[in-house]
Amino acid sequence: MCQHQPACPSGTDENGQYARIVASHPEQGWYLLCNGVVLFDDGGLMLSDHRVVAPVYELAAA
Repeated sequence: MCQHQPACPSGTDENGQYARIVASHPEQGWYLLCNGVVLFDDGGLMLSDHRVVAPVYELAAA
């Protein structure tokens, strides 16, 4: 899907969320990346092979 040089990571790569945004819908809370990944505002992902990756939250030190 990606036409850039250098090419973005694939949609199933562990760094796939770092591909370029091709469609932005911040009012709905999601972004489509050039490799087919859907990135959600909460940090969750839907990969190009339809697997879902839950957002990861880190607790702040008190």
